[in-house]
Parts: sequence; C-alpha cells; structure tokens
Amino acid sequence: MKQQSIFDYINVDGFSSTPKYLQLANSIQEAVYAGKIHKDRILPSLHELTYHLEISKDTADRGYKYLRKLGILSSIPGKGHYITATDVVRPYKIFLLINQLSTNKKLFYDTFTQALGENVTIDFYVYNNDFGLFKELLTTRRDGYTHYVILPHFTEGGEAANRLINTIPKDKLILIDKNIKGVESGYGGVFENFRKDIYNALELALPKLSKYDTIKLVYGQGSYFPAEIADGFHLFCQQYAFERSIIKSTNNEEITKGQVFICLEENDLIRLIERVSKLNLKVGKDVGIISYNETPLKKYILDGITTISTDFEQMGQKAAEMILGDNMSHIELDCRLKLRSSL
Repeated sequence: MKQQSIFDYINVDGFSSTPKYLQLANSIQEAVYAGKIHKDRILPSLHELTYHLEISKDTADRGYKYLRKLGILSSIPGKGHYITATDVVRPYKIFLLINQLSTNKKLFYDTFTQALGENVTIDFYVYNNDFGLFKELLTTRRDGYTHYVILPHFTEGGEAANRLINTIPKDKLILIDKNIKGVESGYGGVFENFRKDIYNALELALPKLSKYDTIKLVYGQGSYFPAEIADGFHLFCQQYAFERSIIKSTNNEEITKGQVFICLEENDLIRLIERVSKLNLKVGKDVGIISYNETPLKKYILDGITTISTDFEQMGQKAAEMILGDNMSHIELDCRLKLRSSL
C-alpha cells in the first residue's frame, strides 16, 4: 500500500480565484481539522513547498505567516515549522459554478466574496450554459468542499440536471437564480420568481405601456432564459388587453409605431436599436424598448433603457449568509424595474 505524503493534503489550484497563499493555509487547516495532520507534525520547508506546489517562496512564507497568526503553526530556527494547535475551525472551501460571465454575475461574485470575507477558498468555474461541460465539471470535482454554489441555466440538455445535482450532499448545496425541479429537499436556494417578476414589473410600467398597443417578447431559440418568463408575459398581456407575440429575433421582425419590444439578450437589443434608428422611429415615443438585466451602459444609451433586473447584490449577500449562518433555506429575490426614456 502506498504511503501517503503530506502533499496529498497540501495543495494549490492554479485555476482558483483564491490567492495561493490562502489556498495553502486553508488546505493545511483543513487537514488539521480532519485529523490528517497531527500536533507537532513538522511541515515541509519553504523550499519543498515551492518545488512541489510550484509557488514562489514569498507565497509559501505568507501562507505560513497566516497560520502562525491563527495560532496553528509555530517555528523553531534550524528545525522548521510545526503544528501547535489541532482545535481549529474548519475553513470554508467553496465550489462556485455559474453559467456565464456578465456584468451582473460579477456583481453577484463581488458581493458574495466580500460578505464571506477574505479567509475563504473559492474555486470558480464557468460552463457557458453547456450541460456537457456542467456535467464534466461536477463529476470530476475534487472532494473536500464545504459548500457547492451552483447557478443552473442551460441552452439545452438540462433535463437530467436534477439527477446530477442530487449527488451533492444537500447540507452543502446552494442553488442560485433558478430552482430545479426534482432536486431533493434540504438544500439552500436563492431564487428568482421569473413568472411573477415580469408580470409585476410590467404592471408597474403600465402607465408608460398604455400608449402602445402591442408587446413583443424576444425569446430566441435555444435561450437559457426560463419558460416562466413567457408565462408571466402572456398573463400580463391577457389581463390588460395588449396584443402580444413571442418572436425569436429582432433581425427581420416588422417594426411599426405602437409596439414595445422586451429583449432578453443583449444582441437582440443592439439589433433592435439599429433597426429602429434606420426606420427614423423615435424610441420612447413611437417604439418602446425594455431590456432584461441592468448594466451601467443602459443608463445612458438613448437617454436610458428601461430594464427589468434581479437584485444580484442581494443574491450574493443571501448566499453568503446561508454559508456563514449554516442555515439552508429558500429565499425569493427582489426584482427591480428601472423606468427610463426608452418606454
């Protein structure tokens, strides 16, 4: 039987967004917590750390200094560094998996990491709405994570996502943005209510919408946006007697006075603005535009684009609070309407 090396417990991931010195310190702290590294155990020298982990000597030294500050590690000149305390708190190590990079996902990430504090290891992965990559990242993940924070949006193939997610211990799992049917109970969730959110947002915008007669939802084929958005859209239009349609693209759609377009994707928004300009129609008077998800630029384009957006800061804050408070619950996120000149 192969004898285990201390480097089976001490590791640094070059793809992690967590600073390497903190990964080093947290992996040692985790091994002490798990009873794999015992009191008085001599740890590798700085030279050995740099060789085996491919990190700089300064990084190794910073990791050891951090552990000394926590009271876990001491050193004796000429002998090296050794463990002095085994009664330690388990460090958080989080597997964060999101569907795509965007301004709003950065807002979530920044709030999430700030709320957790700096002494947390976060391995951050993006699967680009691709279920195959999502499956690969989850099935090849390493053990040792205290929590898995997952945002499950797929353009296709996500029907089996619940079976894959069910392999994760529920007391370690937090789903964000979207709930997945069939996931066993006991996990944490910070969700949008897509059906209710679009209905309520359009209802708040009703005084502005009343000057138009038709509303078109641009819902592209293969979009990762949930079908509940279309359900809420239909319900609103039926309730308030608007002509309505769901279109796949703004490329060739007829654009006339009295129409409002709700664009879920940025590409459709850009093409729509270009075409409206070429037709010499005035946005906010002849044609209305609503865009999903707030970004800084939408405050200024055409004197302001009206947006419907989830509170991504709240998403990050609530997910972090679940981890820090060890309280797995389900929280419904706030949705915000920003009325601007485009409507």
